Amino acid sequence: MGESRDDDGLDVLIGAIPEGWSRARVAGQTWGVTRTTRAGGKVVSFEAERLGDGEGLGANIWFTADGAVLKPCEVPAESVMEFLRSAVSTAER
Repeated sequence: MGESRDDDGLDVLIGAIPEGWSRARVAGQTWGVTRTTRAGGKVVSFEAERLGDGEGLGANIWFTADGAVLKPCEVPAESVMEFLRSAVSTAER
């Protein structure tokens, strides 16, 4: 766990998640996804919860002069990136 710099298009991935609450299908399961933008667009909070059992993950993304920085919350950064890669193609309001 820990932060990671944007080498995998994090800014594009998080930008594809709609602001507010949306639904996404990941590995055949439905997730509720919440994206909240703060600090004039410099910080995005992202939370996802698998509907039906409450498993979840989350992260904060900071947009700095050096690019996007992923700060996952109690999960490995790669788990967040894998989720985002899968969720962006299925996110719906």
